[in-house]
Amino acid sequence: MLAVIKTGGKQYIVTPGKKIKIEKLEIEEGKDVTFEEVLLINDEGKTVIGEPTIKGATVSGKVLKQDKHKKLIIFKHKAKKRYSVKKGHRQPFTEVEISEIKSK
Repeated sequence: MLAVIKTGGKQYIVTPGKKIKIEKLEIEEGKDVTFEEVLLINDEGKTVIGEPTIKGATVSGKVLKQDKHKKLIIFKHKAKKRYSVKKGHRQPFTEVEISEIKSK
Protein backbone atom coordinates (compact mmCIF):
# COMPACT_ATOMS: atom_id res chain seq x y z
CA MET A 1 0.00 0.00 0.00
CA LEU A 2 1.25 3.46 -0.92
CA ALA A 3 -0.02 6.96 -0.20
CA VAL A 4 0.89 10.56 -0.96
CA ILE A 5 0.43 12.96 1.97
CA LYS A 6 0.81 16.71 2.23
CA THR A 7 2.36 18.34 5.30
CA GLY A 8 4.41 21.47 5.81
CA GLY A 9 3.70 22.63 2.26
CA LYS A 10 5.41 19.55 0.78
CA GLN A 11 4.21 16.20 -0.53
CA TYR A 12 5.66 12.85 0.56
CA ILE A 13 5.26 9.31 -0.80
CA VAL A 14 4.79 6.99 2.18
CA THR A 15 4.38 3.27 2.84
CA PRO A 16 3.87 1.50 6.16
CA GLY A 17 7.19 1.13 7.99
CA LYS A 18 8.90 3.98 6.13
CA LYS A 19 10.72 6.70 8.09
CA ILE A 20 10.41 10.24 6.74
CA LYS A 21 11.88 13.59 7.78
CA ILE A 22 9.25 16.31 7.56
CA GLU A 23 8.98 19.96 8.53
CA LYS A 24 8.97 20.44 12.30
CA LEU A 25 5.74 19.54 14.10
CA GLU A 26 5.03 20.61 17.68
CA ILE A 27 4.53 17.04 18.92
CA GLU A 28 6.62 15.29 21.56
CA GLU A 29 8.79 12.26 20.78
CA GLY A 30 6.99 8.94 21.16
CA LYS A 31 3.51 10.40 20.49
CA ASP A 32 1.29 9.42 17.58
CA VAL A 33 0.52 11.79 14.71
CA THR A 34 -2.26 11.62 12.10
CA PHE A 35 -2.07 13.15 8.63
CA GLU A 36 -5.49 13.91 7.16
CA GLU A 37 -4.40 15.54 3.89
CA VAL A 38 -4.08 12.36 1.81
CA LEU A 39 -3.79 13.13 -1.90
CA LEU A 40 -3.49 9.62 -3.37
CA ILE A 41 -3.77 5.99 -2.25
CA ASN A 42 -2.56 3.02 -4.30
CA ASP A 43 -3.55 -0.42 -3.00
CA GLU A 44 -2.58 -3.44 -5.14
CA GLY A 45 -3.01 -1.64 -8.45
CA LYS A 46 -6.21 0.14 -7.42
CA THR A 47 -5.55 3.89 -7.33
CA VAL A 48 -7.74 6.52 -5.70
CA ILE A 49 -6.91 10.16 -6.44
CA GLY A 50 -8.31 12.97 -4.29
CA GLU A 51 -9.88 16.17 -5.52
CA PRO A 52 -7.74 17.66 -3.90
CA THR A 53 -7.81 15.26 -0.91
CA ILE A 54 -9.47 11.93 -0.24
CA LYS A 55 -12.31 12.33 2.26
CA GLY A 56 -12.05 10.01 5.27
CA ALA A 57 -8.54 8.78 4.46
CA THR A 58 -5.81 9.12 7.09
CA VAL A 59 -2.18 8.16 7.52
CA SER A 60 -0.94 7.57 11.05
CA GLY A 61 2.59 7.40 12.37
CA LYS A 62 4.79 7.74 15.42
CA VAL A 63 7.19 10.63 16.10
CA LEU A 64 10.68 9.17 16.49
CA LYS A 65 12.71 12.33 17.12
CA GLN A 66 12.89 16.11 16.88
CA ASP A 67 16.27 17.25 15.53
CA LYS A 68 18.10 19.60 13.18
CA HIS A 69 19.69 18.88 9.79
CA LYS A 70 23.40 19.29 9.14
CA LYS A 71 24.65 22.89 9.06
CA LEU A 72 24.48 24.73 5.75
CA ILE A 73 26.90 27.59 5.13
CA ILE A 74 25.51 30.66 3.38
CA PHE A 75 28.28 32.88 2.01
CA LYS A 76 27.62 36.18 0.21
CA HIS A 77 30.35 38.12 -1.53
CA LYS A 78 30.44 41.25 -3.69
CA ALA A 79 33.55 41.62 -5.83
CA LYS A 80 35.60 44.83 -5.41
CA LYS A 81 33.26 46.16 -2.67
CA ARG A 82 34.86 44.59 0.46
CA TYR A 83 31.56 42.93 1.28
CA SER A 84 31.33 39.36 2.52
CA VAL A 85 28.89 37.72 4.92
CA LYS A 86 29.10 34.17 6.26
CA LYS A 87 26.07 32.61 7.98
CA GLY A 88 25.14 29.12 9.10
CA HIS A 89 21.68 27.55 9.19
CA ARG A 90 20.30 24.32 10.66
CA GLN A 91 16.73 23.51 9.62
CA PRO A 92 14.67 21.74 12.31
CA PHE A 93 12.81 18.57 11.34
CA THR A 94 10.60 15.84 12.79
CA GLU A 95 11.31 12.20 11.97
CA VAL A 96 8.14 10.10 11.69
CA GLU A 97 7.71 6.37 11.14
CA ILE A 98 4.53 5.59 9.19
CA SER A 99 2.51 2.86 10.89
CA GLU A 100 -0.72 2.57 8.92
CA ILE A 101 -2.67 3.92 5.96
CA LYS A 102 -6.48 3.96 6.25
CA SER A 103 -8.83 4.65 3.39
CA LYS A 104 -12.55 5.24 3.82
